[in-house]
Amino acid sequence: MNHKQWNRRAWLQGCAALLGMLALAPLRALAAAWNKAAFDATKVDAALQGLGAVQVGPSRDIILIAPDMAENGAIVQIEVESRIPGTEAIAILAEKNPTPLIANFVFSNGAEPYVITRIKMGETADVRAIIKAGGKYYSVAKKVEVSLGGCG
Repeated sequence: MNHKQWNRRAWLQGCAALLGMLALAPLRALAAAWNKAAFDATKVDAALQGLGAVQVGPSRDIILIAPDMAENGAIVQIEVESRIPGTEAIAILAEKNPTPLIANFVFSNGAEPYVITRIKMGETADVRAIIKAGGKYYSVAKKVEVSLGGCG
């Protein structure tokens, strides 16, 4: 192999390595944002502690829409809207699930603090929305009756 071929091969290998690192960068950012302690918690208090929500106060500026009765706990539609200025995150918990923290949505750059999602619920329980705004935490809850459990 001559010198020119070796330089070309080294350049191509370097480009491939760089592209590989760039492709993995979003995965590393996602892994850094994953809050293992909060999502693995089996109790609501431990999940809240994992989120950093040690003191949580009620707020009328949170709209939580959930059914009064869910026929199938495998598909329970939840809507949460925060009207608290500076909302940074919305977390959703189903209090009697094996791991109560269902989701934690983080908002930036003026994104509208509104989410709609479907969750699984093992049994009748309170669904809680926890809002982080200005370094403080606020909450609202609604009891959802479940006819057929969705967590197994």
